[in-house]
Amino acid sequence: MPSLFSLYRKIFFDRKPGWDNQALPQIQVNTQGVTLSAKKVSDYASVCGFQFDGKLLPLTYLYVMAFRLHAVIFTHNAITFPLLGMIHLKNSITQHRQLNVDEIFDLECALIGSQLTDAGLEFELVSRARVDGELVWESLSTYLYRVESTTRRVRPPKANAMAWESPESWSLADDLGRKYAKASGDYNLIHLHPFLSKRFGFERVLAHGMWSKARCIAQMMPQIGERPCKVDVAFKLPLFMPADVSFAVENSEDQLVFELRDSRGRRPHLSGQISFL
Repeated sequence: MPSLFSLYRKIFFDRKPGWDNQALPQIQVNTQGVTLSAKKVSDYASVCGFQFDGKLLPLTYLYVMAFRLHAVIFTHNAITFPLLGMIHLKNSITQHRQLNVDEIFDLECALIGSQLTDAGLEFELVSRARVDGELVWESLSTYLYRVESTTRRVRPPKANAMAWESPESWSLADDLGRKYAKASGDYNLIHLHPFLSKRFGFERVLAHGMWSKARCIAQMMPQIGERPCKVDVAFKLPLFMPADVSFAVENSEDQLVFELRDSRGRRPHLSGQISFL
């Protein structure tokens, strides 16, 4: 696997001029024979709320490994804008079967397309994991690089039309970002300390979007069990810490629909659904 230290050195210190108004090229990277550390998986599971038995991987853990390949693409010379300040809009994870910590994975990641929207340049990264040639896990992430526009109108996101009678309540400490960064390797500065987040226009640190997704999935593991599934989420409003949040899930036919909101249950931070395969 590529060194995160080397990649972050490029991300933090290499200067890039900004988007050159060109469609992004297709870029693919891969690595074979990836092994996992049960200790690192355990640390990740603890931060995200999963019950790790020493064998079965949390559904979101391979994203931690795939993110290193994302970073390789972000630092490619053909990407002319900086990673810092980019926004993770959506993420989809499909797990085709239960995965074990002692399996050996071949990972690949590719930038597959980009388009200009009212908010800026959106682009997608697809990640896949195989074991002995079998596709066992895949993820699709949509990112946004903001481009200034005089025509863009920002509308506040709406919460799902779902029951919100007895939600779970969670309290998030202001050091959660640092704990997740240590467990996942995602050291984006806006998640680490108010001094650093203020440099990017945020008064407080923000929770990682993928921590929010992982924490929601961990809460639903009794309903998910070991069934193959696809988990789609949209990251809506930033989640500043410290904070109290509320979480609720409801069954909808053969799906689970869930949302993470503020403590009053009004403002959505994350909306998602789980479809069983």
